[in-house]
Amino acid sequence: MSTVRATPVLVRRRDCYVAGVAGGLADHLGWPVFVVRLVFVATTLLAGAGALLYGWLWALTPWADPDGERREQAIVRRAPVAVVLTAGAVVAALVAIALATVAEAAPDASPRWTAPAVIAIALAVAAGAWASFIDRPDPERGRRLEFGVRIALTVSLVALAVALAAGRAADADPVLALGCAFGALVGVALVYAPELVRLWRDLSDERVRRIRDEQRSAMAAHLHDSVLQTLALIQNRAGASSEAGRLARAQERELRSWLHGGDAPADSDLATDLRDFAAALELDYPVRIEVIAVGMSDERASGDVASAAREAMLNAARHAGGEISVYLEGSERGVDVYIRDRGPGFEPADVPTDRLGVRESIIGRMRRAGGSATVGRGADGTGTEVHLRHETEAARG
Repeated sequence: MSTVRATPVLVRRRDCYVAGVAGGLADHLGWPVFVVRLVFVATTLLAGAGALLYGWLWALTPWADPDGERREQAIVRRAPVAVVLTAGAVVAALVAIALATVAEAAPDASPRWTAPAVIAIALAVAAGAWASFIDRPDPERGRRLEFGVRIALTVSLVALAVALAAGRAADADPVLALGCAFGALVGVALVYAPELVRLWRDLSDERVRRIRDEQRSAMAAHLHDSVLQTLALIQNRAGASSEAGRLARAQERELRSWLHGGDAPADSDLATDLRDFAAALELDYPVRIEVIAVGMSDERASGDVASAAREAMLNAARHAGGEISVYLEGSERGVDVYIRDRGPGFEPADVPTDRLGVRESIIGRMRRAGGSATVGRGADGTGTEVHLRHETEAARG
């Protein structure tokens, strides 16, 4: 019993020479790729039918899905189309310039330089568009290729315009020569048109962002004068450990984050992580945690310092409550984190051996990370102070 081969969906290949049309159509039909390319070339000679079909498939056929889990797989174009078009435009412009310098009046026929001049302008516009819209997002080509293409096209078209307007072509057929010279200058403008459009879009986007920022600032000022002050008043009247105070602090943090904050990266900095953790603890425990950060630090939220600091903050919230302060000081040599509470305090030596929170999650973790941790009484003899110290590799060396 014969089996029928399932016809693949018509999609363009992501690894292609120009647009992936020939490869995608070959996969769909089950033909060799070179046969499909020959058919396109042969039918193009028939009044351009192959070129029209190619352009139609290019415009309407989607790209193939990325392989496996690579959802952002790049599109690879192997043919340097912009370079080829630029080379063709330069050669055509040189031919037109050479013919224009020896042009003579020909009342019964168009000058010989007309066709290469028109071809040069058309290829230049196509090369500029390809370099701007197709090659610029490609990391292997990008802005450097776009800049080189524009320089070559600008020099060629300006030289063509000068040769047509000031050479023998203008004496032989001034109307046609000046028209083509103007067309060459228009071609230069079209080469730079994508960049002008991009600049216009950037300016428009910047204007929209500025308007939004002004509206957000006005809203923030209004809310600060009304809602935020009301929430602060509730916290002061209700007390740090009351349910109403905790809810008011949570709402205040969320509102301030919405007004002034942005989307934090997946691995945020240490100060941001500790502030977020403090906000979460305030929802679960009757505490008020203030996080202060000074200086600059490269320590990330995924590091051992952050884990040890979170464990110390959690212990303070569980066993001390009330007011807790977290002070973070960063420098080029390292980072220091101090977690202080005003609870009854304790002596680390009195902690049972089966309680590993302080010994392993704080002191042991910092020792394994190449840092240090000390746990003791507060400066005035009350409460507990945990000091975490972690130096950079350069400072340790």
